[in-house]
Amino acid sequence: MSGNVGVNYGRQGNNLPSPAAVINLIRSRNISRIRLFSPDSDVLNALRGTGIGVVLNVPNPDIQRIGTDPDFAGDWIWKNVLSYSDVQYRYISVGNEIDIPHSPVSNLILPGIKNLHNALRAAGNNTPVSTTIATSPVVDAFPPSNGRFSDGSRDIMRSIVEFLVANRSPLLVNVYPYFAYSLNQQQIQLDYANFTANRVVVTDSNNGLQYRNLFDALTDATYSAIEKVGGWGVDIVITESGWPSAENGNIATIQNASTYINNLIWHVSGTSGTPKRPGKSIETYIFALFNENIKPGARDEQHFGLYYPDMGEVYPVTFR
Repeated sequence: MSGNVGVNYGRQGNNLPSPAAVINLIRSRNISRIRLFSPDSDVLNALRGTGIGVVLNVPNPDIQRIGTDPDFAGDWIWKNVLSYSDVQYRYISVGNEIDIPHSPVSNLILPGIKNLHNALRAAGNNTPVSTTIATSPVVDAFPPSNGRFSDGSRDIMRSIVEFLVANRSPLLVNVYPYFAYSLNQQQIQLDYANFTANRVVVTDSNNGLQYRNLFDALTDATYSAIEKVGGWGVDIVITESGWPSAENGNIATIQNASTYINNLIWHVSGTSGTPKRPGKSIETYIFALFNENIKPGARDEQHFGLYYPDMGEVYPVTFR
């Protein structure tokens, strides 16, 4: 297996196949990396010895204790990481899309990162620890060079970024051109959102960088925000990006989902990078592996899968 593209293995379905069957599916499709939203012994046991790289998320409800109790953090690491020494962990993420600064655990993200980091290092394990943000804390994102963290989130993000710089760890970011396009069709064209534009759509007036797709623009706006709080050396890993295949009119269709995902894989697997960070591939995790029939939220949230619960393809995807 090879490649820098993985998948999100969500489990909010009451009809999903067993973890062992899922890991066999992943291996058969040449997928070399996955992201888990929470630790699960059946899933982690199925991953033993496979060589599949794993991004493991600390569930948001656990952040309170992870961030305030170093002993709990140490137990968490022992139970979910060190006990699976034959699982290849890429990153541990403290939370997913915490609403900074409005969530009551916003100020516990960094202490949680430090507690897990210290527990890992004490055991001689060098797995990077970070957190996963949405692009919503990034404001003034047009043009991308203007991107900055909102006034409310800036100080928290500055402290997190300082830790990431010191430990050479990436920031994990969920990037969704789908939502930007769906909410703003008057100003964003479909070909710009799904990588099919055959022209420069946006030229950044501050630096002359040219954008042919919204994915790069959103990613570079986040890089701009990171740089403004001192994170010049911090890389971004895209922990989620996807496009649903149903339940949003003519936007969420199998054709549009197929176009976006296959073009995304092609784009991030190449070495073009983004205009701000060119010359390298972009580690990216597709959302999601399965359609999940009990996932909360808008109905399109249940249709982001590459596969139906019976493991049949929603549409063909080629992992490179």
